[in-house]
Amino acid sequence: MAADAQAGGVAGVNLVMPTRIVIVGSGGREHALAWKLAVEPGINEVIVVPGSDAIGREPRVRCVPGVDPLDPVAVVAVARREAAELVVIGPEAPLAAGVADALIEAGFAVFGPTAAAARIESSKAFCHEIAAAAGVPMARAGAFHDADEAVAFATDLAASGRGVVVKADGLMAGKGVTVCDSLAEAERAIGELAAGARAGGTGDRAWVVVEERLTGREASLIAICDGRTAVRLPMARDHKRLLDGDRGPNTGGMGAYSPLPELSDEAGQALLAAFHRPILAELVRRGTPFRGALYAGLMLTEDGPVLLECNARFGDPETQAVLPRLAVALGPLLLAAARGDLAPALGASGLPGGRLPTLPGASVAIVLAAAGYPDAPRSGDRIDGLEDAAASGALVFHSGTVRDADGSVRTAGGRVLSVVGRGPDLLAAVTAASNAADLVHAAGLQRRHDIAAADTATSQDPRHAVASGAMDR
Repeated sequence: MAADAQAGGVAGVNLVMPTRIVIVGSGGREHALAWKLAVEPGINEVIVVPGSDAIGREPRVRCVPGVDPLDPVAVVAVARREAAELVVIGPEAPLAAGVADALIEAGFAVFGPTAAAARIESSKAFCHEIAAAAGVPMARAGAFHDADEAVAFATDLAASGRGVVVKADGLMAGKGVTVCDSLAEAERAIGELAAGARAGGTGDRAWVVVEERLTGREASLIAICDGRTAVRLPMARDHKRLLDGDRGPNTGGMGAYSPLPELSDEAGQALLAAFHRPILAELVRRGTPFRGALYAGLMLTEDGPVLLECNARFGDPETQAVLPRLAVALGPLLLAAARGDLAPALGASGLPGGRLPTLPGASVAIVLAAAGYPDAPRSGDRIDGLEDAAASGALVFHSGTVRDADGSVRTAGGRVLSVVGRGPDLLAAVTAASNAADLVHAAGLQRRHDIAAADTATSQDPRHAVASGAMDR
């Protein structure tokens, strides 16, 4: 049974500590969640479905391989067998597949929204609809199921002097976005998505969103939500482009860092009030309350912050950079959110202010990606230097690796590892992460060398000649 612990802040309120947690997923985000939750007070075991060899090597963590995370029946069966007191769903695809719905119907406390609420991520058109109804600013955009109409809208944006961004409407693992440098590029991107839509038989459903291109610095703000109440994690910044200087194709994310020097605690609270709370209220109004991690990808423009996108889960790689900074147990808050009781739990923890306390210093995550990523990532390349990186003091979270019978670790995905450095400030953290990443080797391994460069003094390295974190999208 979950353990009750009397906490300061609210008399008579018990803070419930889950003792057995199931995490759904197998990537670097899930590795970071397992690493964080497994060492918290009261935790007996964290079970990860399907997990990976690397995740299963964490203390008090066990994986259940061979289970399809998109199969609601299979995941419910594991949760029952393991007597889970809390189920945390990591990736977006199981949410869209209704895994949370099945677990909730089976009586489990689930941190992760229903498929209906998760449409905030699984449909970019729906995200725009919700934001408009909630009064949350987003870029000018249109959703289309006709290629000619999409091209006409893109032409109008280009003619008015605005750039164009083309996005696939559905889930694309962070890679279905083309930031277009010309109208011709926008037309090509729309044509490619149209071909996929015809092959997929989308019918009259919108399959492409065409947006005005915004300029500024990006910021990621993730909040733990119980449907009405939200508490924010530390601010972070992701780097989407593959190459230094924010060049190359979009990816799922090549690195992240926290904190953001230009955003104070007060600014973070204002962003939570301006973006997350109105969206939560609109979802409640529609009968689809959101319980889980609501991610707001923001562009900090000259005219103020604008919402780029919402995700229905913890960001990746932001999670790898943010969780090491938390100075509070995460498990009780996730359980309280899953039960719809976040407000009293925050009071019981002495955290009524809407943000979680952090450790001093900074954290930087550098993603190492396989050869050929993002278009055709290559699997099977041997990875060396992992022990050396860990011995340097870095955290190494595995996103796409397998271990051979002889003990060799090999690439088995697009983004392979997140190497996380910590330090008293951003410069120390990025130096620690970069030095550790330099110790890891595999044929064709790709990484950026300018993570957090815009906010540190690392630009003396010629590889950092173009400052990162400022882009248009």
